[in-house]
Amino acid sequence: MGPTPPRSLLDAMRAEVVLLDGGLSTELDRLGYDVSSALWSARLLRDDPSAITAVHRSFFAAGARVATTASYQATFEGFAAIGIDRPQAEQLLVRSVQLAREAAAETGRECWVAASIGPYGALLADGSEYTGAYADPAWAGRTSGGMTLGELRAFHRPRLEALVAAGADVLACETIPAAVEAEALLAEVEAVGVPAWLSLTTTTDEHGQVRTRLGEPAEVVFALARDVDSVIAVGVNCVDPTHVGQAVRVAAAASGKPVVVYPNSGERWEARRRRWVGTPGLPAPAVAGWIEAGARLVGGCCRIGPAELRAVADAVRANGSV
Repeated sequence: MGPTPPRSLLDAMRAEVVLLDGGLSTELDRLGYDVSSALWSARLLRDDPSAITAVHRSFFAAGARVATTASYQATFEGFAAIGIDRPQAEQLLVRSVQLAREAAAETGRECWVAASIGPYGALLADGSEYTGAYADPAWAGRTSGGMTLGELRAFHRPRLEALVAAGADVLACETIPAAVEAEALLAEVEAVGVPAWLSLTTTTDEHGQVRTRLGEPAEVVFALARDVDSVIAVGVNCVDPTHVGQAVRVAAAASGKPVVVYPNSGERWEARRRRWVGTPGLPAPAVAGWIEAGARLVGGCCRIGPAELRAVADAVRANGSV
């Protein structure tokens, strides 16, 4: 008999809670790398790939079992703006997966690579992933005029196809601020048939209603994923840890799927001044409640570095597995 084939991430989630990594770009920034350009950490795919590998290693050392690639802001349009042609851009997207895969292989443990698919707002580099201002707001009951479903599908498709071809284990459609973009990504994910998760960035109003950044009821958006077989989890990321609990419950109930959750530190990004403001907090104390509500993929986003992730790992270990 040959060796036992590796489990899929979905099979692992069914057996245990799996720890994701933390905020790749903000950790690079903390270490002194320049991520101030419109490409953010994606610039280092060309200029200093070893820096990306080093951060992947640091998150694995903290207990992570999933490495998220440095492709959040890596788009063909963004690369073209700095003179990188399409073949070169494809090579850099492949490199993002290879770097994560190399770091995972060094651990000797069962690990997976998640290809980051950031929102259209990440290309704009103006903080609009936290407003959804570029998206068609018809879902929110307003006059249309933003990017349509078809336009967003066409934008996401080439990068998604390149990352699938590169061999990522799962597509991480993350920090999605608007219903129309979630719908576009779900359609593209369904077309390629590769495992994926859909993670919104949300707010919770004074009535406890969880909403997209554009203002739509999040439960309506989560429900779109219910019948998409390729989607293995839905949830939230880059949100204040104090707002996660209700979002997890809403995501689980509306989608019938396992939940993915990886909040930021609770600080807020000021795009114009390019800095984080507010008081940082740790998500670890709330992890037990998230797991009880249905979370199966747990980690951190912006400003959650290896030290903070270790605390999350301890909490996951106490309530599930790592």
